[in-house]
Amino acid sequence: MKNVANARFAIKRWDEKPYSEGQDLPKLTRAAVTKTFTGDIAGEGHVEYLMMYRSDGSATFVGLERVVGHVAGKSGSFVLQRTGIFENGAAKESYFVIPGSGTGELRGLRGEGTSAVGHGTEHPLTLNYELG
Repeated sequence: MKNVANARFAIKRWDEKPYSEGQDLPKLTRAAVTKTFTGDIAGEGHVEYLMMYRSDGSATFVGLERVVGHVAGKSGSFVLQRTGIFENGAAKESYFVIPGSGTGELRGLRGEGTSAVGHGTEHPLTLNYELG
């Protein structure tokens, strides 16, 4: 990847509901989340997470997030596929731009990144990307 976009995001809305749970079963939830991005990536993201919680409170999650806004001044949208784990109070995830999801000036965007998110109101996000 040739470029690096450094941004921060804040969670504006988190609406999580269980859709499958029972005695001696891991709880499955769905969360609709809205984020705002600032920095090299600026705009708003809407993600749907599916999560599985273990009895110790740790979780595994997957999500699809549409980000609408700008990357390094170019406008459009793209979709991130996210996978991660939550344990010991922190979420660690990896993500990549789904090929063919870019629109507008972001058509052809490819990229990937990883992050570790703990407690706080803003969280760092780095995207290593190519636009072509």
